[in-house]
Amino acid sequence: MPPTLPGSRATRRTAAAVGAVALIALGAAPAGAADPEPGLVLGKIAPPDGLRPGSRFTVPTSFTNTGPAALGKVWMSYSVTRGLAHTEVPANCSRYEITDFDEEPSRSVVVCEFDQTVRPGVVYAPERPLTLKALDHALYDELRVTVDSTETGPGDGTSEPVRGTGPALRLVERPDETPAAPGSARHSGWDGATVKVTAENTADFQVSGARLKGRAGDTVPLVVKFTNAGPGWVLREIGAGATRVRVKMPAGTSVTKTDGFCKSLGSGTYECGTAQAWINEGEGGTYRFGLRIDKAVPGARGSVALAGQPRPFDTHKENDTADIVLDATGGSGTGTTGGSAPGAASGSGSSGTGGTATTGTSGSAATGGGLADTGAGSALPLAGAAAGAVVLGAGTVLAVRRRAARQR
Repeated sequence: MPPTLPGSRATRRTAAAVGAVALIALGAAPAGAADPEPGLVLGKIAPPDGLRPGSRFTVPTSFTNTGPAALGKVWMSYSVTRGLAHTEVPANCSRYEITDFDEEPSRSVVVCEFDQTVRPGVVYAPERPLTLKALDHALYDELRVTVDSTETGPGDGTSEPVRGTGPALRLVERPDETPAAPGSARHSGWDGATVKVTAENTADFQVSGARLKGRAGDTVPLVVKFTNAGPGWVLREIGAGATRVRVKMPAGTSVTKTDGFCKSLGSGTYECGTAQAWINEGEGGTYRFGLRIDKAVPGARGSVALAGQPRPFDTHKENDTADIVLDATGGSGTGTTGGSAPGAASGSGSSGTGGTATTGTSGSAATGGGLADTGAGSALPLAGAAAGAVVLGAGTVLAVRRRAARQR
């Protein structure tokens, strides 16, 4: 599985540099020119209980203006991952979609504009809570709620916002609720909270093995697969893989080409990861190896097995393992490729410089990410390294722009 932390650190460093420039610019402004800082604090949001696919639930939210002055307008946003869906969208709200990018899954966002006075020290809430629906593939999802004193655009890589058609929504005061304390705002002018939403659903992770045939000296392609047969999709913690697959090679063989998403554990065993922290239903990963038959061992077998994080959602354990069966015969061997693995094209063994695991997501995580995991990676020519640095810098700035618009 390609590492994600270095890229994240680079993004934070770039963001810090941008922030430093902004602070310098602010420091150049006259001391009396700054307006009083607004303060917005969200109330606690409880996750839904006993949620099932197909059911609906409301999202009660409230907030306090803890700043020193009234606000003339606020915005509230409700972002959900792909197992959840917005139902009716009020006329003063807009909905848009965010495609998956970097290590973030796709999301659907509704932003509501409240053009009314919000007094300091008062708790406000939408007069009726927004309603969400759990879809058939809901399992582990996230709801992100923010309140903001300034409008934040959708950012890059999003669909065009669509205005809602439901009755407009207004804010109402909640005099019976305790307001947040002045100065308790965690951010300047906005606040956000992420709520884990778990549905009572299952996801069947399964692996497939292979049957190989060849003579001693032959190199044969080995293809094994991991699939999420659903019905639920699985979202793990961002930065972690969705699962791991352990591949044990048959006796009498050696690996000549390693899949880029797999690393050696020694003794002919390899552990393979996934490109992202989520796996959609009906998708998975394919891992390809080049396997040399060093000698014919009667009844030689290897195995494929799920490993990694616990899978409480997977109630079908019978397909968590599969065999790799090798039918090898003796002979001098010529070192040429012979035999085939089910589903593999002739001579299609992968090189160790790029992963073939897929999760059905866009992005570049499945290309060129295997070098760090496999320990490969010779020095690039200087010209190529310079070009790569330019591309990396441009991509990092783009990631900062996209995340700045979406982290709220």
